Amino acid sequence: MNKNELVEHIAKQADMSKASAARALESMTDAVQMTLKNGGSVSLVGFGTFEVTERAARVGRNPRTNAAIKIAATKVPKFRPGKALKDALN
Repeated sequence: MNKNELVEHIAKQADMSKASAARALESMTDAVQMTLKNGGSVSLVGFGTFEVTERAARVGRNPRTNAAIKIAATKVPKFRPGKALKDALN
């Protein structure tokens, strides 16, 4: 499912226009992004939790030359599914 299909699904299920559904989806993704950017986490009970974790700096290898390269530390978003989501899939 891509973004357009998700907007159509939201519009149909919530009985709203596609434009309203698109604004709602954008608002939700913006809120999650800003919260994660500010170091917080977003918990949607039954669905899951979005959070930011630190990936440590490490040494990698260039596969073409086999030379060692330094890979900087970075922050990455993580998603942990909730129990209800796990149960719905099994």
